[in-house]
Amino acid sequence: MKILSVESSAVSCSVALLDNGILIGEEFTNVKLTHSETLMPMVKNILDNTKTDIGSVDVFSVSNGPGSFTGVRIGVAAVKGMADGADKPCLGISTLETIAYPFFDRNCIVCSLMDARCSQVYTALFENGKRLTPDSAMLISELADSLKSIDKPVIFAGDGAAVTYEKLSGSFDNIILADAQYRYQRASSTAFLTEKYIYSGTTPVSADELLPVYLRLPQAERELKKKKELKK
Repeated sequence: MKILSVESSAVSCSVALLDNGILIGEEFTNVKLTHSETLMPMVKNILDNTKTDIGSVDVFSVSNGPGSFTGVRIGVAAVKGMADGADKPCLGISTLETIAYPFFDRNCIVCSLMDARCSQVYTALFENGKRLTPDSAMLISELADSLKSIDKPVIFAGDGAAVTYEKLSGSFDNIILADAQYRYQRASSTAFLTEKYIYSGTTPVSADELLPVYLRLPQAERELKKKKELKK
């Protein structure tokens, strides 16, 4: 089974190709370039360098949120377009689970963290490959309260890990900041999770059925809602 996965839910962007459980190609960038300009060229590079025809891809997948509204939309739109054009199914994977995947074999709890701005994070907890909490948007102070009852090592990973660690490390002696090379979500993790879910019985969806997952309204909608509430 060939799986082509994309990840563009935050500043970093990546594309990966998995062939029967073997990662045969991946491109990754972590620079402030527009994903709409970089993502499809990265897809083309992966297909060209691995001499893979897009029609031979069995499943397309994407980290479909939470994350940057623009980044998530770009990734989902790209996968919907490729899947529809190739008449193949697709699958959305939680960005927070993608972040946690590299640590699934470690004897610790993984706290996936994405910067949601305004002292908030998108977050979820995982342990040994199992989800402990749902994807949530919360204040960093609320996260601190939820971590107080955990007595195991907790690894902070994701683009919001460093800033959250800086704010909480003085209050906790069991939190660990993931090494930089493992901290950011990658399309290869999305691909391996896609394979895992399919083999465990999850049925991929059509391109029309693939949707982004947002935990908050976009900023413009939040501001409009606030203005309406003030007028009441």
